[in-house]
Amino acid sequence: MEPSVPPHAPDHRTNHLVEDAILPTWLTQRPVSLLGFVWIWVGLAVVIVTFQYGANGIEGGVTLPVVMLIVLTATMTLAVIMSLTADIGTEHGLSFAVYLRAPFGVVGTHLPSVSRGIVAAAWFGIQTYLGALAINGLVEYWTGFSSWPLWYAVFLAVQVANVALGIKAVERLASVAAPCILAISLWMYYTLDGLAELEGSNIWTFAGSGDTPLAALFVVNMAVWAPVAVDIPNITRFVATAPGARGFLRRNRNVLVAQFVVLPVMQAWIAFIGAVSLIVTGHWNPVDVIQGESTGVVLGVLLVMIVLAQWSTNTAANVVPAALNLVNAAAPWLSYRMGVVATGALATAMAPWLLLDNLFAFLGYYGGFIAAIAGIMVADYHVIRRRRVNVPHLFRADGQYRYTRGVNPAALIAWAGASAAALFALDYAYVIGFPLAFAVYLLLMRVWILPRFPQAELTPPDRDAFLATSTGRSWVHDPATGGFDLVRTEDLADRAAAREDI
Repeated sequence: MEPSVPPHAPDHRTNHLVEDAILPTWLTQRPVSLLGFVWIWVGLAVVIVTFQYGANGIEGGVTLPVVMLIVLTATMTLAVIMSLTADIGTEHGLSFAVYLRAPFGVVGTHLPSVSRGIVAAAWFGIQTYLGALAINGLVEYWTGFSSWPLWYAVFLAVQVANVALGIKAVERLASVAAPCILAISLWMYYTLDGLAELEGSNIWTFAGSGDTPLAALFVVNMAVWAPVAVDIPNITRFVATAPGARGFLRRNRNVLVAQFVVLPVMQAWIAFIGAVSLIVTGHWNPVDVIQGESTGVVLGVLLVMIVLAQWSTNTAANVVPAALNLVNAAAPWLSYRMGVVATGALATAMAPWLLLDNLFAFLGYYGGFIAAIAGIMVADYHVIRRRRVNVPHLFRADGQYRYTRGVNPAALIAWAGASAAALFALDYAYVIGFPLAFAVYLLLMRVWILPRFPQAELTPPDRDAFLATSTGRSWVHDPATGGFDLVRTEDLADRAAAREDI
């Protein structure tokens, strides 16, 4: 028997749990190819903090080879967690905030998802501010006119318009921006290497006078990608996969290539550039380095590339997650495109030009609570439910995920407790928050919640009843009844398939 919502379910136009942009994607609605996902990750890797923590490692007394090794291993470690959460999008086509209805409840989901949305909006603002500085530097060089707030507004509007067009627009931008990002980094390397030779500096043995613990450097590298590690289903639900792929590796093949190869290598490379920039010029910020070491047409080209880099990073890592989390909180009244616009407004309201001055404190504070969300997600999806999800009930206010007035107290206790514990050691927030939330959530669910609130997917009528991609099927919403059906891929052609987020 295939799960579905009965005919008397609330109409999707009045159901506050339903909006088109947060419905599960079908296997025929996943247009992002392996190459497209790789380009997206190349663009994602150029986060300003990556330049900075490469430089911070050098200042902290760590040599360049060790900095790169730490960045590489920390990113690959986080990629393990990211791949586990990514399967939520691959298997069921679910967004991050909608899936959180299973562990947190249909109302409780708003606390962690909106919190994550705020973090994403903050990063959107920071990246937009950096892009605005690059635009302002270019315009000032050629015309003498300087007004970064103007260029901030223009750059913000352009990005909002781009993301509002859907995931294919995001992928197309990444395919253009990624080669530009590689070109920038290569130019910076050869320029800096030449300067180092002139100065007689040995970049490989240089180390500052600080005393940064290697473990702390490792953890802060994980914290950078902690937010994306929890909401990566927002993107993987659009990544092409083979229908009927039961094996985890085969089902997530495109995802794993990008996350275990492209991301770690690009992160290590960008951290390397940031570290070398500090050694040779005294600046880690790529905008400062480019403006100080180039002129004329070269300056113009490089600054345009910097703008593309910030743009590409913002779309997939920040704007899409923030918009979907806001849509989830305000469904059905807030559409995907309205959510994108609201994200731009929220990003600006958070004054990103001030956040940038306190970036590592910002990373430390949110690292713990994001890590706790990841611990709960992995425990819930892989250990308790074993990848089976009663998707129709994720969209029912009176369904099995209602728990106590829409809130699962086990998830809130685990999240709040692990997040609070992480605050006592900010440098190690991620490695405290994740395992503590994982263990507390499992314990509370098994001894307290599950005996009181039965979950249908734990005792399915057959082993495939609550699986989608693994069985070659997709969760399809019927707007006429408000119900859901598991539909085989070959039968999807007869269904309407338009989505504004594609």
